[in-house]
Amino acid sequence: MNTRRRFLAAGMAGGWFSQAGWAAGRTEVRFSEIETRIARGDFRDIYKEDLGTPAMILDQAIFEQNLRTMAEHSRTTGINIRPHVKIHKCQEITKRQIALGAVGACCATIAESEFISNAGVRGVLWTCQPAGKNKISRAVALSKKDPTFQVVVDDPLTADLLEQAAEAARARLNVFVDNYVGLTRQGIQPGEPALNLAQMVAGSKHMRLAGLMGYSGHASHTKNWEQRRKRSQEDLAPLLETAALCRKAGLAVDILTGGSTGTYNIDKANGLTELQCGSYIFMDTIYRAIGGKSDDKVYTDFGPALTVMSTVVSKTRPNQCAIDAGNKAMLRPTDEVKGRPEVKIENQGAEYGMLLWNNGDRDIKLGERVEIYPSNLDMSVNVYDRVYVAKGEQIVDVWPIMGRSGPPQR
Repeated sequence: MNTRRRFLAAGMAGGWFSQAGWAAGRTEVRFSEIETRIARGDFRDIYKEDLGTPAMILDQAIFEQNLRTMAEHSRTTGINIRPHVKIHKCQEITKRQIALGAVGACCATIAESEFISNAGVRGVLWTCQPAGKNKISRAVALSKKDPTFQVVVDDPLTADLLEQAAEAARARLNVFVDNYVGLTRQGIQPGEPALNLAQMVAGSKHMRLAGLMGYSGHASHTKNWEQRRKRSQEDLAPLLETAALCRKAGLAVDILTGGSTGTYNIDKANGLTELQCGSYIFMDTIYRAIGGKSDDKVYTDFGPALTVMSTVVSKTRPNQCAIDAGNKAMLRPTDEVKGRPEVKIENQGAEYGMLLWNNGDRDIKLGERVEIYPSNLDMSVNVYDRVYVAKGEQIVDVWPIMGRSGPPQR
């Protein structure tokens, strides 16, 4: 007993218990009790310190400001927003984007498309063409269930197979022709090939030509705003050529969709009618490094709202410590520690990360909570099943993230 008392006293003296909240007079809440309360939506007196780590934390104020900034840009410029789900994989977030004027949602997979459509969101666009029996069948089934669902094609073979499947299911599909605009992973050659595919879609019995797509992925992360503008303009020029050919041939292509967070304030002038932006809601360290129109060094149009909270689990050497967020938590050397930009991050294994710093006056202690800004939002979010919404230190909501277990999730 004396040994335990001495340990507790030492902890008090070192400030760890004070940081954890016991000294502040709050009642300790056991993990099982927190889970029960979260399940019933009771977040009273639940704080970051009560959570297991690693945990994904969303700063409510910054997140909501990011949503408002993009929504206001859409209203003032007239470009529509169809934000990408792959960033967050969360129905609650998509619903908030829709409430602020988004015309639908983009999805990277058929599973995401089903997930978001089942939440009642209309105007879902699957930005990867269906290929193979499973995905074609599911695309047709979702189109029959949700007539506003949309797919893309970049190959006449896919268009033919979709037409056959739609005829068999007595369904009708909304189809965008995906044009190559610099990203070699997808897209038919713009110009005559794209026109021919658009005519094939428009002339079919069970498909409707919804518009054209062209995603300039390289432009989105080009550093320096002016260089980014030039790259996007060059990449999208062939898409505009295809649109002109389609209109000359009598095809209605009112929607030109593409763009990104990096080019959100560029691509209206470059001819797009809607943006497939996604990262703006959270922002990551790689995006912030590309620079903005008003700040060539840091992209400040949207604030960093998402962090991965970890715990210091070992502190045996000066100016370094181990945390419980490692490779499984998608830790990367390009991540950044919130409030400590000088701290260097290293991978140490599946469950471990390492923090190193030179400032001896600003130590990081054993048991301390450390929040880390991710480098890649898609990859980080993909390994968590929930995001904790925080107002300061208090948890005010918990939103489920789409899981990855089981065949239906793919």
